[in-house]
Formats: sequence, structure tokens, C-alpha cells
Amino acid sequence: MRGESFVPLRDLGESFATLQELIEAGPEATARVRAALDALPEDRGLPLEDVAYASAVLDPPIVLAVGLNYDEHASELNLDNDSGPVLFSLFPNSLNGHGRDVPLPTHLSEEVDYEGELGVIIGRAAKNVSAEAALDHVFGYTAINDITARNIQFLEPQWSRCKSFDGFTPVGPVVVTADEIPDPQALHLTTDVDGLRVQDSTTGYMIRTVAQLIASLSQSLTLLPGTLISTGSPGGAGRSRKPPLYLVPGTEVTVTIEGIGALTSTCTQA
Repeated sequence: MRGESFVPLRDLGESFATLQELIEAGPEATARVRAALDALPEDRGLPLEDVAYASAVLDPPIVLAVGLNYDEHASELNLDNDSGPVLFSLFPNSLNGHGRDVPLPTHLSEEVDYEGELGVIIGRAAKNVSAEAALDHVFGYTAINDITARNIQFLEPQWSRCKSFDGFTPVGPVVVTADEIPDPQALHLTTDVDGLRVQDSTTGYMIRTVAQLIASLSQSLTLLPGTLISTGSPGGAGRSRKPPLYLVPGTEVTVTIEGIGALTSTCTQA
């Protein structure tokens, strides 16, 4: 992408069908794409107005989510975050794109909540890496809305199902490469529900930084290229408001992260 336009990879002489294929091809392929894009005239881009977005990450090896990584969010849910990163996986059917509908299964939950989060995409395999070297393994960053059925979250000992209903993980609108975000701990993050600002924080309030999360996770498992990590949500969840603010059919939610963009979803009846 360049500004308000985009250039298909085929116009750059590349045949990668997905971002995952580009990541797996290694940093040389990414450098080649960037050089080809820089060599194009500015007017070669196509307008974004009528573009339909898929999930910014289509087929990652796994989506890992980190819970309770901001003190204010742990406090508002009355959950303990002292023992280390709370880790769970999100199922691939939950991935969704910018501008798309999120179907709400109201027969299963009427307590569906939003969570704006920074997403991290691993670029090269990370195993036993230090925090100092961890960011060298990052391909890029994106925005995530980690939508959660709260009633199910508090009924079950694991959190994967309550966050993995179809379409519950909007990701996007784009992936911004790591060179464009020198400090992932200095990003303003907001969430708006039908125009009401409900989350307003920065990634600087993370308990464990992106680098620390990657280093910690890599001690027990190899983070494969393309792995998507959702790094936790700041305070302001709908459950904590009085009265609670849950998502209903017709609700529009926008998660905005500085340097990445605005990720908008509209809730519908499943």
C-alpha cells in the first residue's frame, strides 16, 4: 500500500498468493517487493475506495492470544495476572476482516464484549530468544479486536472457545512492516463503539512488552514464521461499565492503533 492506494503483488512481478507465503519466503523476498514498489511511479497505485478486506493475516500457523497484559484490564475483570502471561489460542474460523460483519450468536451469549489489541506477526522462527533480540524476529504489526463472549469465558477454565466463534477476531485493516514501527510500546490505541470512545490507552502500559512476550513464549515453543500474537487489551471493557456495554446486532466497533489504522466491524445477528 502507498497512502490511499495499493499495488497488487502481481504488478510487482511476484506470485505470492498470501502474506503467509511472502513471510515464509524470507526477508529477501520482502526486500525485493519493497524495492519493486519504490521503483514504481506514484500514480501506479489503485484506489482503496471499493476494496473488500479479508483478515490481514489469512493462514497463520497459529494465533496466540495473551490475556491480562494490562493491569487496568485485569483489575476490571477481577482476575489475577501475577503468575505470568496468560496464553491461549484462537481458532482459524474466528479470523475476520476490516469492514466485515461479526455474527453474534445471541442464543449462546448476550454478553459479547470488545477488546482492542496490538497484533504482532512473527517474521522468522523464534526459539529461546532474548528480549533484546526478540524484535528482530517480528515481520510486522496489525490491529485486532479480540471479541469475547464473557458469560462463556467465566463458565469455562480455558478461554479459546469464548473468543473463537465465527468471525470473532477481526484483524487489520493492514499489516505494517516492523521497520515502520520502531517502538511497538509507543502506540496510541483506542476503541469506539457506535462513536463512543470506550478504550483510550497506549501500548506503553503493557505489563510485558512485545519483546518480553516473544522472549518468554519462545522458551517453551518455537514461534513459526507467520504466527500472529494478540498482545492483550487495555482497560475499558464493556463488562466493566455501569451499566455493562455489550455488543448487539447493529453495533459498529472501531479499533484504531497509531501507525496502523482503523479496524471497523459491524455486528449482525448470527
